[in-house]
Amino acid sequence: MTTHATPRKSALIIGASRGLGLAMAAEYVARGWRVTATVRGDGRTALHDQADAADGRLTVEAVDITVPEQVVALHSRVAGTAFDLLLVNAGITNGDVPVTDVSTETFNRVMVTNALSPMRVVEALQDVVLRAGTIAVMSSRQGSITLNDRAGYEVYRASKSALNQLMRSFAVRHAHDPHTLLLLSPGWVQTELGGPAAPLTIGESVPRLVDTIENHAGEGGLRFVDYQDHTVPW
Repeated sequence: MTTHATPRKSALIIGASRGLGLAMAAEYVARGWRVTATVRGDGRTALHDQADAADGRLTVEAVDITVPEQVVALHSRVAGTAFDLLLVNAGITNGDVPVTDVSTETFNRVMVTNALSPMRVVEALQDVVLRAGTIAVMSSRQGSITLNDRAGYEVYRASKSALNQLMRSFAVRHAHDPHTLLLLSPGWVQTELGGPAAPLTIGESVPRLVDTIENHAGEGGLRFVDYQDHTVPW
């Protein structure tokens, strides 16, 4: 009798040197996936330490997603692998500053990092994702226009709203593409970005995020959901 082992799933995680991305890479490795995850520079990071302990199931690549040529080069390096999941994790903030006090340079940097660059990655790497696979992008509850009843962090909010709109346009342009598309809200988490006062730990958010991604595997279409798999209003 011939037996067939279940193929191990694979994920490509963009932006995993720290915080949520680092924890997502660890969670997928712990669940038996093969993971390729990226850092921005050439220096050693905690992700490299994870790779050393992952028995060959975690590969580290370097890419700065704000540099289009580096994204193209990454595509060339991973083109031989078919991934079940592409997860793009990117986010910076300029702090809680009213938009009238933000320089044009800072505004551009936040928008390019949080909105334009993730979408360039999605466009460039969509073809390495299996047709029944998932393309997920880390958004935020603060990107919801409906839920903006407190103001604050205006440029960060605007960048995540822009990301959501661009992902919606991508979904429309690729309406007949079978990929599942997800915008993810991880909750307010105790990371460098979220700060120590955040109510959620990484350990409380990340496993639920991974469960949420898996809940929608193979469904197709675009959804904006949080770490509890609740729909977030646009």
